[in-house]
Amino acid sequence: MLQEGAHGKWTVSSSDESTEENSDSEKPSTSSVLDAAHDTTSGPQYPCSEARKAAHKRKASPLKFSDKSFSAEAPPAGKQRTSQEGSGWCLSSSDEEPEDQEKHAHKETVKEEKSDAPEEHPLNLCKDDELSEDQKAEEYYEAPSESQDTWDLLNGGNPFRFFLTKVRGIQQSYNSGALHIKDILSPLFGTLISSAQFNYCIDVAWLVRQYPQEFRKKPLLIVHGEKRESKAELLAQARPYENVSFCQAKLDIAFGTHHTKMMLLLYEEGLRVVIHTSNLIADDWHQKTQGIWLSPLYPRLPQGASGSAGESETNFKSDLISYLMAYNSPTLKEWIDLIQEHDLSETRVYLLGSTPGRYQGSDKEKWGHLRLRKLLREHALSIPAQESWPVVGQFSSIGSMGADGSKWLCSEFQESLVATGRSVKSLKWDVPVHLVYPTVNNVRQSLEGYPAGGSLPYSIQTAQKQLWLHSYFHKWSAEVSGRSHAMPHIKTYMRSSPDFQKIAWFLVTSANLSKAAWGALEKNGTQLMIRSYELGVLFLPSAFGLDKGYFHVKGKILSESDNPATYFPVPFDLPPEQYGSKDQPWIWNIPYTDAPDTHGNMWVPS
Repeated sequence: MLQEGAHGKWTVSSSDESTEENSDSEKPSTSSVLDAAHDTTSGPQYPCSEARKAAHKRKASPLKFSDKSFSAEAPPAGKQRTSQEGSGWCLSSSDEEPEDQEKHAHKETVKEEKSDAPEEHPLNLCKDDELSEDQKAEEYYEAPSESQDTWDLLNGGNPFRFFLTKVRGIQQSYNSGALHIKDILSPLFGTLISSAQFNYCIDVAWLVRQYPQEFRKKPLLIVHGEKRESKAELLAQARPYENVSFCQAKLDIAFGTHHTKMMLLLYEEGLRVVIHTSNLIADDWHQKTQGIWLSPLYPRLPQGASGSAGESETNFKSDLISYLMAYNSPTLKEWIDLIQEHDLSETRVYLLGSTPGRYQGSDKEKWGHLRLRKLLREHALSIPAQESWPVVGQFSSIGSMGADGSKWLCSEFQESLVATGRSVKSLKWDVPVHLVYPTVNNVRQSLEGYPAGGSLPYSIQTAQKQLWLHSYFHKWSAEVSGRSHAMPHIKTYMRSSPDFQKIAWFLVTSANLSKAAWGALEKNGTQLMIRSYELGVLFLPSAFGLDKGYFHVKGKILSESDNPATYFPVPFDLPPEQYGSKDQPWIWNIPYTDAPDTHGNMWVPS
């Protein structure tokens, strides 16, 4: 059926129109995964969404922009022809609408051209060889950061322990203080005994190669949410690795996903927890903006220590154990016991998780946006003129918000984001809301070009039902961290002062802007229903010894400040810039053929 609206004309198949509207997350498409395991042109070797499949296809078979009549504009950032890595595309869960599970049909007749590897790359690798694509990245990241740099990072250079991932193709100075997964798994961080990787999309062979040679046979537990064919494919990936075992997260509510991104690293010297935003695939660690919280090295407690020993002022230890217990898995009992045996008292962040379920009474405040509300009421200081302090949310995907803001965004969700001080009544209706999500031009001009949009899976079916939402949208811009052209897969939320020079709190999390991730009230507000597993950490000034109720916002990430503990490194530019009249949010399943991306290509997703 042909429709026309704010995004031009598009075709919607009847199956797209009739799909379930209630969910805010995606499930992977598993059809033909096993059949296509050795044919990289037909898709990645592991389950992933239709959006990531489309990006994979366009990388393998680009559609060159060849419209002779187009001459008004040269492709921006055209010189950024950095080599592209990773033909394994897989969407992080909770990133796509259920209607996106249906392949969206487009009748576009465009000449397909096979691309060669970029000339400037030292290896003449076949574009269709999936392993060689990964190896392009591994060549770049062959060795972790210089030892002294890594040691400095771990010991005082970053009081918040908040890092970005390294990005290929940006000024190298902006990668100073950033981490690749190989840095995190480096022997400099500890002598590994065993590890647990919690994630959504996992390329097992790639993951094993990220560990140093001497740690590659250490026990590795992978916690995932795959079922049926997807699970069979994941297990098949791991057959060559005797040290790899699995824990399947229970997902009993429809459209729920295991979206948490966490590493538990047990060393001879202690234990480390890493909470981050990247899938365990090459693409997510290459040219995207991603966030990482890296815990201190937690020492082992003396034998015979009490059960409450080693707790932090933020209650991090018991909250982490509660989160792991929510899996109700005997496999995780070993890790729960290990955490119990370590001293986590140096932790300064609060843990904020989501676990699937329907929660009532005091359990309502354990997870999701009501957990954030509780933490802010108990630990955020009241701020003068707080009603003028805007909320900023930044994310890589968007669920169904309903017919207008009153259905969820500007009611229960906003009430949680503006909570502060126990005695203060929230003025939720007066607080500005700024939502940061990339425009079509942000994606077109990015390092990856249009295929970056495969991990920004806002669908036309969802967008056309909530055009009201787009008035809240602001462009992605990250000059402060040198990452304006590295599309965000990071998710962050914060409360900013009116002049954007201060923030009352900052959250980095796996949770996108969706009810599946954050939860939605049911039964007249007496029950919170959450579909997915999510995990993040909340930074509050009081936990860092600040009594004024705010952090200052750090300027250029490269700049030095007098007191780094008072200046928080927000990874993108503030204030965010609202969409202009010609800006549109990136929507993955419609074609973009009017202008070329940074690689001279167009986007036709099917």
